[in-house]
Amino acid sequence: MKNRFKELFIFTIAIAGLGLANSCSEDFTEVSPLGSTSYANFWKTEQDAQEAVNSMYAYMTDQEMFSRGFFWYINASDDMVTGRIKAAADNIKDFNITGGEGSYTSTCYPNSYKVIRRANDVILNVPNMEISETLKNQYLGEAYFMRAFSYFWVAHTYGDNGPNGGVPIVTELNMNDDAGSYTRPASVIENYQQIEDDLKMAVDLLPVFTSYSADNYGRPHRDAALAYIAKTNLYWAQYDQSRYAEVVRYADAVTNSGSGRALIDTNNPEKDYRELHSHLNNWGSEYIWSVDSGVDGGSILTGVMLENKGWGKYNGWGYYTPSEGLYNEFEDDDVRRGVTILNFGDDFTFFGEERRYQSENSNSGFQFNKYMYEFQFENPVGTYLNTNGDNPSTVYNVPLMRYAEVLLMKAEALIADGKNGDEPLNLVRERAGLAPKSNVTMADLKHERRVELAGEFANRHFDLVRWGDAEEAYSKPIYGRIYSDRSNPDSPYTSEVIWPARNFDPSYMQVWPIPATVIQSSGIAPNQGW
Repeated sequence: MKNRFKELFIFTIAIAGLGLANSCSEDFTEVSPLGSTSYANFWKTEQDAQEAVNSMYAYMTDQEMFSRGFFWYINASDDMVTGRIKAAADNIKDFNITGGEGSYTSTCYPNSYKVIRRANDVILNVPNMEISETLKNQYLGEAYFMRAFSYFWVAHTYGDNGPNGGVPIVTELNMNDDAGSYTRPASVIENYQQIEDDLKMAVDLLPVFTSYSADNYGRPHRDAALAYIAKTNLYWAQYDQSRYAEVVRYADAVTNSGSGRALIDTNNPEKDYRELHSHLNNWGSEYIWSVDSGVDGGSILTGVMLENKGWGKYNGWGYYTPSEGLYNEFEDDDVRRGVTILNFGDDFTFFGEERRYQSENSNSGFQFNKYMYEFQFENPVGTYLNTNGDNPSTVYNVPLMRYAEVLLMKAEALIADGKNGDEPLNLVRERAGLAPKSNVTMADLKHERRVELAGEFANRHFDLVRWGDAEEAYSKPIYGRIYSDRSNPDSPYTSEVIWPARNFDPSYMQVWPIPATVIQSSGIAPNQGW
């Protein structure tokens, strides 16, 4: 949204003096009571409310949230390997962590609860402010959405239906309870119920995206809330199959919301899928919720996946490189493969120069191409790319929820319920230029979800976990293509193991360890087995 980063910076400085920024511990489940005069006096004007609401989005662009952070967990999947040797990253992929590593994933949990705290502040204080009812509804809707969105990520990442239970539920009603008094609910189902309740509030309060002016793009809207109700129920359904009907219901609600949700599809599959993954469609009909990004900041996933040092042109980081298994999963005539992955010898444009892909750095012989559209232009730095290579965001809003995923969630729910999921699944296939399938199976769904959403926050790792497929998938090594001359795109290669088979124990590895700092400061029970 326009000027958000400037507003967030000003607000962060301002609230430090009010005790809002540091009123809770790093994990947020240890909360100190508020009530100072400064805090009470803050919630007076429309500007106060707007700044409080805008502060909820600060962590969306944090490097250890939706740039890397949560993506390190997705990197554990069979779709990719860590592109560079990094001990902490390698340990995460090998499920060899305790929560005490102190880097990479250590802030995902506490930062999520900081967002929750800010949302709670809005929900507690805005109803009593003397501002218009329209603004109250808008701000409260945003707060309910951001609270639910944050809980969605920590709930499925760290919570289960046993033996660990869910994650602490902190709302405006109990956020000022004594430090250390928060406990974990018996099941993550309680978290999913809370998330659904919050999102339903957001649905009632938020407008559709198409009613926003351009300077408000990036704020939550009704479709985003509906889509995350569908996804929450999809995850919930692994414990309660009756929730599949809710997935279908809310996926249809997205389609019928009146905002014109649709796939980017002009009957030119290669062009459609290529431009889909670019700034050209940041606010298009398919993008439901993204990390609002730009040359001044945003998700750095775009640069993190770029060739290490960017062939001498830009500071790519060289992480998250596709596996040969992912490359081979695509059907031969699937245009999505070339858009998603660069293979040795593939033509592409980089900084205005026509190149053929080769890499002296990639551990797998591949690179994700999905996020590279903005790197094609001549002299793109400052216009399409961040001027700071240590913060390599682009003007492309990295997607967190696309309409294609909504369709695939509906297809999955229908198939799991013994119904026909052909129509929503084939919409996705046909956009890719592929022939439709009849009487699609869960295997068809798993394939389609893998290739359509490869390298995205849709979360391949958790898909394997919730399907019960992780143990088998991770018992197999990961292959890559090792070229005899990595500087030559025409050199021969051999298919070799680039990551050994791993021992995934579903009895406890269905969740990740809660950071040790959180356990120490809050006193909540750790996840067992780690």
